[in-house]
Amino acid sequence: MPVSKRTLRPRRLVVAALLLVLASVLFVEAYANARFTPDAKGTSGNEPSETVPSSVSTGGPIINTAGQRHVSYRLPPKTIALTFDDGPDPWWTPQIQRVLDKHGVDATFFVVGSQVARHPDLVRRLVSNGHELGVHTFTHPRLSTLPRWRRHTEYTQTQLAIANAAGVHTALLRFPYSSQPSAIDDQQWKLVQEAGRLGYVVVVNDRDSQDWARPGIPAILASSTPDGGQGAVVLMHDAGGDRGQTVAALEEFIPRMRTQGYRFTTVSQGLNLTLGSPVMVKNPAADPGDRWRGGVLLWVVGIADAVLWLLKALFIAVGLLAVARTLLLFALAGRHARERRARRWSWGPPVTAPVSVIVPAYNEKEGIAAAVRSLATGDHTEIEVVVVDDGSTDGTADIAEGLGLPNVRVIRKANGGKASALNTGVAAARHELIVMVDGDTVFEPDSVRRLVQPFADPSVGAVAGNVKVGNRHSLVARWQHIEYVIGFNLDRRLYETLRCMPTVPGAIGAFRRDALVAAGGMTDDTLAEDTDITMALCRAGWRIVYEESARAWTEAPATLSQLWKQRYRWSYGTMQAMWKHRGALRSRGPFRFGLPFLALFGLVLPLVAPVIDLLAVYGLFFDRTATVAAWSAMLGLQFVTAAVAFRLDRESLRPLAVLPLQQFAYRQLMYLVLLQSVVTALTGARLRWHKLHRTGQAAVARDV
Repeated sequence: MPVSKRTLRPRRLVVAALLLVLASVLFVEAYANARFTPDAKGTSGNEPSETVPSSVSTGGPIINTAGQRHVSYRLPPKTIALTFDDGPDPWWTPQIQRVLDKHGVDATFFVVGSQVARHPDLVRRLVSNGHELGVHTFTHPRLSTLPRWRRHTEYTQTQLAIANAAGVHTALLRFPYSSQPSAIDDQQWKLVQEAGRLGYVVVVNDRDSQDWARPGIPAILASSTPDGGQGAVVLMHDAGGDRGQTVAALEEFIPRMRTQGYRFTTVSQGLNLTLGSPVMVKNPAADPGDRWRGGVLLWVVGIADAVLWLLKALFIAVGLLAVARTLLLFALAGRHARERRARRWSWGPPVTAPVSVIVPAYNEKEGIAAAVRSLATGDHTEIEVVVVDDGSTDGTADIAEGLGLPNVRVIRKANGGKASALNTGVAAARHELIVMVDGDTVFEPDSVRRLVQPFADPSVGAVAGNVKVGNRHSLVARWQHIEYVIGFNLDRRLYETLRCMPTVPGAIGAFRRDALVAAGGMTDDTLAEDTDITMALCRAGWRIVYEESARAWTEAPATLSQLWKQRYRWSYGTMQAMWKHRGALRSRGPFRFGLPFLALFGLVLPLVAPVIDLLAVYGLFFDRTATVAAWSAMLGLQFVTAAVAFRLDRESLRPLAVLPLQQFAYRQLMYLVLLQSVVTALTGARLRWHKLHRTGQAAVARDV
């Protein structure tokens, strides 16, 4: 049953929905993976302040702007609250906690929500061991650059992550890139006031350890030590880089300060000591609703992380496969070309046996005359042209007969499909060497003669010719010209060397009659009858070779719609043929390796190759430098491959000017075609033959 537009439309909707979901996941991943620098690195110079109260700018590091009063607090003398920013980190946070727990010190950890979502067990362990949590936003942005709703989201999402991870809530907030009270400017003061209205107590610091710069343990100790026995909120980091010096400094700092009479507290405990009453509760319990919503948030971030990890793994796999394929092409295809151009190279004695050329034709009035004339006037010793008109309704048979060429016969039959037409032609052919040609294809004068020369080798059962795009003037056709030279003809050199040629093209291919008959002739089991018969001959032990000097000029689809139909049929038909001949995997011939090779590089690699584009789009927004470098490297590899292929085929390099554009449009179209073919195959739907619109423009093209 043919696939209708109604059947295809839901599939397109499914593909669109999957792409939308994937884009959403990547957006979540990009949001949760926002890169940041340590706080001190991002701190700008002080700006003149006109609105910050002096009680705040000259006050303590704990700032409460709730209600009408704006109050700041200092810790009592000889009291230190150790605070750690940017975590939790799976390596450094446990090491810092180990030191704190060893010395019986409770500290305050201002956590980044996205890190909490990834390492909830670390946060849970901190709380269970008596440490305090504070909000350090979800993605560590510069808050002054964000709209109000986004700032609130940063706080809320971090609270939800904490609620699910540890079952607690916090009223403490520290802005990324904040410093000391004296550094608060007018813009930051607005953020402090806004946070107070949301119920947060903003915490900055008295002493910045500068551990982010890794200045050495003595420098960290000096920067962390309060002056003259004062109390202090000390800023350190448990993430954002190598924190080995922080860990080592803590081992020395805590005992040293205790010997000087200092005590260690959390921020909330220190505030309660200052106020003389238990005003603030450390880690109050979160309500069940927040814990549930936090669970959803952590689940979404986990899914996004997993998807990005998978995409990166696929990216590496695609890169390795692409490089491996390119190296194989350069090594084996290059060797193939050198062997053929050697002075002593020969298939054997010249093949002068007569040839029958079969031309299956269905509504080919635009190109049939040029095709038949080019075949009948070839320079081989004897050529018989058999045109099999497969129920054409446009006068194709009349045009062929009207040429009046003595070596041309026209057979008319009811429409039965291309395989049926080819079998009819083979049955009617008078000679043992059979050439099969599409009705829109133009041969060069020596193409038939050159095509049959490999039959001098008795092990050769079929020969693939060199297909060229004749209508190269449109952009879509030029893209196909590049693809034919690189993806088809260069590959055929590789496949011949490996003795696993998958396809003798319908546009120009030659066969031994006895090989065709032994293989059962052409069948309509698949939509790629040329691939089907080639695989059958490979399995039977025949050698399939490529003769690059035998050239045929075909008319490539001139529109994207026509191209889609053609490639959809090719892709689907190739998958049908691979499935039909899967028994080759159990054989002893070389094709048992050829089928997996074709599946890997012809199916799997193109199917997973879109991850390159997905990660490129992702990287353009979040990591432009690496993305541009990777994309340039890939494009450079394409250019090198194309240049080699074009030189081997003696083609002008001028068409390669459109190669960069091909990477942004044509390649993606081929992805979608292959994806739709796979969906069609998996759903078991049957695809009908798509007859392409022809214009008769398959003329021989030179240096276009």
